[in-house]
Amino acid sequence: MKKNKKLGTQYLAAAGIFLLVLTAVLQMCARTVPGFGTWYAHHIYPWIVGSVGSVTGLFPFSVVELGLYGLILLLVLDVWHLLRKKWCGIFSRWLFITGALLFLYTANCGINYYASSFSSYAGLEDGTYTVEELDALCSDLVELVNESAKTGRQVYRENRSAWRAEAVKAMQAAGEKFPCLEGFYPRPKEVLVSWILSVQQLCGVYSPFTVEANFNGDMPDYNVPHTLCHELSHLKGFMREDEANFIGYLACISSENEAFRYSGYLTGWVYAGNALARADRKRYIELTNQLCEEARQDLDENSDFWNRYESKVSEAATQMNDTYLKMNSQTDGVKSYGRMVDLMLSYRRMQQRES
Repeated sequence: MKKNKKLGTQYLAAAGIFLLVLTAVLQMCARTVPGFGTWYAHHIYPWIVGSVGSVTGLFPFSVVELGLYGLILLLVLDVWHLLRKKWCGIFSRWLFITGALLFLYTANCGINYYASSFSSYAGLEDGTYTVEELDALCSDLVELVNESAKTGRQVYRENRSAWRAEAVKAMQAAGEKFPCLEGFYPRPKEVLVSWILSVQQLCGVYSPFTVEANFNGDMPDYNVPHTLCHELSHLKGFMREDEANFIGYLACISSENEAFRYSGYLTGWVYAGNALARADRKRYIELTNQLCEEARQDLDENSDFWNRYESKVSEAATQMNDTYLKMNSQTDGVKSYGRMVDLMLSYRRMQQRES
């Protein structure tokens, strides 16, 4: 019996080492082999989403969240065993777990950071934009926010199931214009203990371990639709946060649901307005004063919500997120979240040419 148990732990350790080596090889290929990331993101990853995402999507709760609690419990039990000097194959077990988690992260997320950008598929040009163009975009957004606020200010808790289903429809509607967004999407999942995300100042998170789009159900209502679509965009292999923000915006304004359009336009205003504030403060204030009372109330409530969770923990989480992004070749770190404005301006140019 002891011999079989020892043999089992050896196999477990060997499997862990194999997964670590395989992870290193895949990471090296993604970073050094031209075109590997793009090929993987559009040939292998969709199969993973269709298979793993379909299975985890059957569960109405976040599988990765419960998995996290299970790992914490296992860690506590193993620490207790160590204190009692009962090794019980702990090293082999955690070597395998570490290898498995790193492999799943790499296969379902890490490689995609080195794939071609959404803008290259969508034909959105890189370039410089004038303050006048930014002003015009912000003016349009203020008008659209005010119009959609009349019927789009809805309560998430009264529309839980409908909004999750609508997020999938909105992404598929965006896919009609941009084929790289076509295909299967599992419904996004609300994190049961959303406080975990709030203290990290996170609206949502994509889980590469279970191929799930998870979101913070405690945040202000207008934030929810855009976040749902943002996280779902990662399931098409687009990992850059600036592009995920833009895809979320694009999906929301492509939706027939009024709450989604309101969320998209107001989120777009926040990013474009912040850029205008840096370029022309006076004009930014003028446009801000033109926002309807309902929109300004939502923005104030949003600020109050996130301010409640500012702490050393949130600062550390932001720094960790910044380091994570830079490790995956997003050299601007968390600043890359604001670069969606260029994509919005480029999309506006595209629409003007088409019209």
